[in-house]
Amino acid sequence: MSSMHNPSQNHLLAALPTAEFDALAAHLEWVPLRLGESLYEPGEKLQHAYFPTTAIVSLHYVTESGASAETAGVGNEGVVGVSLFMGGETTSSSAVVQTAGHAYRMEGQRLKDEFNRAGLMQRLLLRYTQALLTQMAQTAVCNRHHSLEQQLCRWLLLTLDRLPANELIMTQELVASMLGVRREGITEAAGKLQRAGLISYRRGHISVLDRHGLETHACECYAVVKKELARLLPDVQYRQDRAADR
Repeated sequence: MSSMHNPSQNHLLAALPTAEFDALAAHLEWVPLRLGESLYEPGEKLQHAYFPTTAIVSLHYVTESGASAETAGVGNEGVVGVSLFMGGETTSSSAVVQTAGHAYRMEGQRLKDEFNRAGLMQRLLLRYTQALLTQMAQTAVCNRHHSLEQQLCRWLLLTLDRLPANELIMTQELVASMLGVRREGITEAAGKLQRAGLISYRRGHISVLDRHGLETHACECYAVVKKELARLLPDVQYRQDRAADR
């Protein structure tokens, strides 16, 4: 199977034993996800789950006044639509494509059926959900107690972990929307990081020049999220190593 069209690019799918993976493969539909595309809205009944491969999806909350902020991002490490198997048909958040790319889509009922089989897929989904909750909690703490510069470092690092390159195609307006702040704040914070030689910014493109420096500059929130994901899903990387054999 082409590396451009391979479910094993998603870490959860790659972690499945061959027999379980093969049983699901026929129910996976490869779909493009466009920048800004809404996968579901608050109160809307979820019809599908999405396993991103190259796309990144932002889980967003919008206030009555229209202000918004990201509570978590989902990329090739996870799945969009955890409410499907956690017992809820709807959610109070929205899911919007932050970085265009592709994902594997599965009918919601099929995912629920697979979850209820109580096999490895169930354990992976529960562990991933705990990691997702950690990301949400850490985002709340970070947004309340750390500087915008530190928040931007955390957000950039988590986004880069889901991409194959060190460049993000993203405007400052979009980043501001993700962090729930004014664009001017992002301009100032990004300017400081650029002057420190950590990133380079040109219209619509953010390039990381010094990854280690960016990690050092960030608060502890990035490391907490990353370590928790590695702790809860320790075998994912091992399974991912064999993806090329499929």
